[in-house]
Amino acid sequence: MPRILAIDYGNKRTGIAVTDELQIIASGLTTIPSETVISFLKDYFSKEKVSTVLIGEPKQMNGLPSESTPVIEKFVATFSSEFPEMKVIRVDERFTSKMAFQTMIDSGLSKKQRQNKGLVDEIAATILLQDFLTRKMI
Repeated sequence: MPRILAIDYGNKRTGIAVTDELQIIASGLTTIPSETVISFLKDYFSKEKVSTVLIGEPKQMNGLPSESTPVIEKFVATFSSEFPEMKVIRVDERFTSKMAFQTMIDSGLSKKQRQNKGLVDEIAATILLQDFLTRKMI
């Protein structure tokens, strides 16, 4: 069975998470500079079967698009033109960064380790993906 991949795209960094081949468990894959996402994915897709890509959709508390929406929309357009055969699902990413930070605290990471913003992005992508898997199974 092909994997599902989640992308938490940001201006500077992008967190990426992926499922196992049975699409049961979400795991953080990496955090990379945002300008390298497309080349990273080309390489990854050449090695691994991926059926679906989740891309975070930033929203404000009231449900309206956030100020980072234009940047994400531009990335989605580029992604779709580079990988037209790939199924893309947009998912609400509200609170994922806060949940990621709380996960780091709950895991006992030191203050210095919690300052690693790349790790926050990777955990946020994992949360997006695990939430999607949970809802899919209900």
